[in-house]
Amino acid sequence: MARQKLLFTLLGPLAAILVYFWLESSLGEPMALTASITLWTAIWWIFEPIPIPATSLIPLALFPTFGILTPSEVGAAYGSPLVLLLMGGFILSTAMERSGAHRRVALTMVNLFGGSSSRRLVFGFMAAAALLSMWISNTATTLMLLPVALAVLEKAPDQRLNVPLLLGIAYASSIGGIGTPIGTPPNLVFREVYATTTGAEIGFLTWMSWGVPIVLIFVPIVALWLTRGLNYQGEFQLPPVGKWQTAERRVLLIFSLTALAWVTRSQPYGGWSNLLSVPSVNDASIALLAVVTMFLIPNGKGERLLSWEAAEKIPWGMLILFGGGIAIAKAFLSSGLSAELGAWLTQLATLDTFFLVLGICLTITFMTEITSNTATTTLMLPILAAAALAAKIPPEVLMVPAAMSASCAFMLPVATAPNTIMFSTGTFPIKVMVKEGLALNLIGALIISLLCMWLI
Repeated sequence: MARQKLLFTLLGPLAAILVYFWLESSLGEPMALTASITLWTAIWWIFEPIPIPATSLIPLALFPTFGILTPSEVGAAYGSPLVLLLMGGFILSTAMERSGAHRRVALTMVNLFGGSSSRRLVFGFMAAAALLSMWISNTATTLMLLPVALAVLEKAPDQRLNVPLLLGIAYASSIGGIGTPIGTPPNLVFREVYATTTGAEIGFLTWMSWGVPIVLIFVPIVALWLTRGLNYQGEFQLPPVGKWQTAERRVLLIFSLTALAWVTRSQPYGGWSNLLSVPSVNDASIALLAVVTMFLIPNGKGERLLSWEAAEKIPWGMLILFGGGIAIAKAFLSSGLSAELGAWLTQLATLDTFFLVLGICLTITFMTEITSNTATTTLMLPILAAAALAAKIPPEVLMVPAAMSASCAFMLPVATAPNTIMFSTGTFPIKVMVKEGLALNLIGALIISLLCMWLI
């Protein structure tokens, strides 16, 4: 293992140097430097000789050093409104977890579906996972539902329920994140790269008009696939929902109002930002005001809804990774590499758009089986944006399916945190996840391609 780490540690900078000298004479220094720094970062992201967030500091250090970006441009990337939105979303999720409101919502959903059969039980848990992961991280959703699922399985009369239920929760937690712009980091990567490339913004409601139909269609299909062998009819013992606590009500109210403000900020008819003459307000502003509100409002037990001890536990490394991706996207544009890639990829215009999108979906899906989905989209979306513009295709036609497909890696435990969590229970061997996940990878790529071609 130590030798492998040393090998990959050296591979990054050596590959960068070789690529620089290979491209410098034909493309010029700025593009060659951008390509080599990006390659170094990508190799270390994939093989992780050092932690991914630490690797994400390479663009921060080297782009201004070599004059690709100014220090202010790099600072703006790492302090982007979408990085701040991601931070605010993480902290809001922490408040929900601290209050237990998310568990209450999940149990309510499961009880709505009922426990009268194995299939209905799996559907209920998956619906709860998908709904929650639209607003909080898929990791938090899975960790919250796991003990509830294990408690049900411990007394379940159906011995075949284990794999469908645990995999169903993991997969629905990943798919649910497709539904909203804040559901998973790749969605935010898309919004930032799209804005950087085109100068236009994709509204919250616009994204939901694409993402929610995919969630509504794909989650039931996954549930049907996983439960195809379940025939048990009979009652299961479900945890009681119990009485709502003061903190749970207040957190859920603030979270609901925040989500409503996000959805209606700019749509329809200019949204409330136009009505109130505050056109500069953004989703990050809304999230951060909601966070401050959580620190002010009592929880009914002598404390506040949120404490800094709880808030500081958010994954700060993810924010650095996201900032590094934005810096790379900016460097692609400023160096001219984005335009050059577009010129190289003009032959894409001769391909049928549906098969092009399907190929992109399959590529991203299987890439994210072994790499971070945020890192994958960070690398691929600027290239797809350049390719789309060169092929005279609206960039969102290629970029949106790619971003969504990054949430649909179901084969390997390392692909997503929910996969890892469920595999760590020791309930099933890896070959079971590979078998179930391979079919769903292919189905997911097809569903996303078809719906995106229709919706976008």
